[in-house]
Amino acid sequence: MNALQTFEQRLQQELGTVVLGLQPVVRALAIAVVARGHVLLQGAPGLGKTLLSKSLASALRGVFKRVQGTSDLMPADITGVHAFDPEQRQFVFRPGPVFADVLLVDEINRAGPKTQSALLEAMEERQVTVDRTNYPLPKDFLVVATQNPREFEGTYPLPESQLDRFMLRVDLTYPAREDELAVIARYGTADAHALPESKEQPGLDLESVRAAVEQVHLAPELSAYVVDIAAASRTHMQLSLGLSTRGVLALVRAARISAGMRGGEFVTPDDVKQVAPLVIPHRLMLAPEALLEGVTEQVITQQLLDRTPVPR
Repeated sequence: MNALQTFEQRLQQELGTVVLGLQPVVRALAIAVVARGHVLLQGAPGLGKTLLSKSLASALRGVFKRVQGTSDLMPADITGVHAFDPEQRQFVFRPGPVFADVLLVDEINRAGPKTQSALLEAMEERQVTVDRTNYPLPKDFLVVATQNPREFEGTYPLPESQLDRFMLRVDLTYPAREDELAVIARYGTADAHALPESKEQPGLDLESVRAAVEQVHLAPELSAYVVDIAAASRTHMQLSLGLSTRGVLALVRAARISAGMRGGEFVTPDDVKQVAPLVIPHRLMLAPEALLEGVTEQVITQQLLDRTPVPR
């Protein structure tokens, strides 16, 4: 068992004791952590998105902070401010919640555009600038943002530039009957957020896990396959915006990590197809005609995979 397999197994075990029936979601989070990418969780309220993020930080032995998206949330509420300290007789920086290993931005689409854009620098450059001074964020800084796709009143849809900075978008659905019964048995008389955190095992060595990704071979034919998928999205009749170069890189990284987590020594087209639904759909912009016809980004993604020739 390689380092990537061990990492995913540990994460599945630790998160599986708290969140039930979310194995594919935990796998997606594992890919994002290794790739140092950010995750957008999309689903109806009450599906465990906050508990999942909090449990992830606990499993990584990291600092967890939470921000609730509201219309009056200001950028300084996330990044921090300089405040006057009477004892030191000078202004000192009071860091905001962005200075965490795992930052949960709950209902990000309820925050205004100015506040949403404040996250751009943090997500891309892993630093914040306050009063022309740069402050680095933790090296493993990860943003987990949530949004409810069914609510439109009082929301500000994320712009394409913001969506593109999320490596993965995970769509949460209602749990299976057996899983929901297990949730009742586990939390019917207990508060999930009040359960003690298990920290018996040592922290995970993310550097060795990330080094293991470099051992997974990516053939030139596979790189060309991913580029062909991106090219097909850019000329698709039902799309006004296709896959960006950042999206191409995210797809390649996710496929390499996924291949390593199954124990493979090289990336296959099936690895690309497995992670494509996590990487591609939220980066596509449907043409107006496609919206009227009820076409979804997921359907277009599957079309791209079906129509792009697979390398031998």
